Amino acid sequence: MGASSWLDIPKGTHFSLANIPFGIVTTPRSGDERHAAVAIGSLVLDLHEFANHQGFVGLEDFTPSQIATFSSPALNDFAALGQEVHRRVRRYLQDIFAEKTSFPALLKDNVEAQNACLFQQDQVEMHLPMKIGGYTDFFVGKNHAYNCGCIFRDPAKALQPNYLHLPVAYNSRASSVVVSGTDVHRPLGQFLQPPDTLPSFGPCRKLDIELELGALLCKGNDLGEPIDVNEAEKHIFGFVILNDWSARDIQQWEAVPLGPFNAKTFASTISPWVILKDALEPFHVEGIPNETKLHPYLQETREQNVYDVNLEVELRAPNGESAILSRTNGRNLVFSFAQMLAHHTVGGCPLEVGDLVGSGTISGPEPGTLGSLLEASNGGKNSYDLSATIRRTFLEDGDSVVIRGWCGDDDSNIVGFGECSGTILPSIKRSWM
Repeated sequence: MGASSWLDIPKGTHFSLANIPFGIVTTPRSGDERHAAVAIGSLVLDLHEFANHQGFVGLEDFTPSQIATFSSPALNDFAALGQEVHRRVRRYLQDIFAEKTSFPALLKDNVEAQNACLFQQDQVEMHLPMKIGGYTDFFVGKNHAYNCGCIFRDPAKALQPNYLHLPVAYNSRASSVVVSGTDVHRPLGQFLQPPDTLPSFGPCRKLDIELELGALLCKGNDLGEPIDVNEAEKHIFGFVILNDWSARDIQQWEAVPLGPFNAKTFASTISPWVILKDALEPFHVEGIPNETKLHPYLQETREQNVYDVNLEVELRAPNGESAILSRTNGRNLVFSFAQMLAHHTVGGCPLEVGDLVGSGTISGPEPGTLGSLLEASNGGKNSYDLSATIRRTFLEDGDSVVIRGWCGDDDSNIVGFGECSGTILPSIKRSWM
């Protein structure tokens, strides 16, 4: 997207004209009423107000009922219109913001509309972009899976026998998915402290992050009807950054035999702006090679089936100092989101509009590219020096974690996710516990 804009869009912004991500906001004008919006540079365009000022009259065949989706408190109704509509709206808005816009009277030369529709990002409050009915967390970051296997098992058997045959996953808790900026209380639970033979109860002592990408769905499937792996991308509305916070000590005690429970359900944070699948199309790349012969339902014809997303994790200590924990890339996946959806539904599971699918922790192959403190600290055996002044084994109360993701290296045309952040607060422990 090489066009310039009549707006002053800062170089290096995640929200360039090449992006146009969608979210849900409240503004000084809307009060408590939530509206759909898009981000452009340092500004936010309230799409409900833009529609009220006849902003969509130039979008041919865009019906009143479709326009009304921008007045909903979540993006589910807009998402359900399908990828062709998403593409048309995004490209229409790119035209609206372009220096040589086809419709200058709608916003560029319309001061009244600008005053009603455009807000600085620090003037708006962001909300969860979609009503999330289901959340499934996969485990397809091969480097992370291998590193964890080496920590907990014989390195020669780091990957379980099933790992390269199917995308491993578990069903997590949608009700605790929160938007970036939401504080997270340290969870309470049971954990075993060697050499003890009986579990203790109290605040998690090994609180961790999991650096992930998340896909939000715009199309479901009927009960019993699997999704074709080569049609699966049509079900994706867009992508977010996901921090699937993890209580490692609680998980280690409770996970056998049924897998994670309280260790993973206390909070999962997502970035507020949904990057449309259409915006990420130029950034397809090949993921980690998988030489295993897959069953036909997982055989994808597209070789470049993951995304070249630069990922960065920053830790901010309570004293205000900060350091980079990790820099890695979204290409470090061994299965694609299409393969995840195909496997998720092959047994007949129905997915729905608004469902969230997580990639699992994304790590590179070497120090400085790891997506969790579990890996960086070798399972908690070593303190990890993030900087000369910040050392961590796991997260401490007061720590803030900020994850960023972006595609491209042209300062004028970055397609970015913004920030996915959260601060750790002490546990809430009652007298009866």
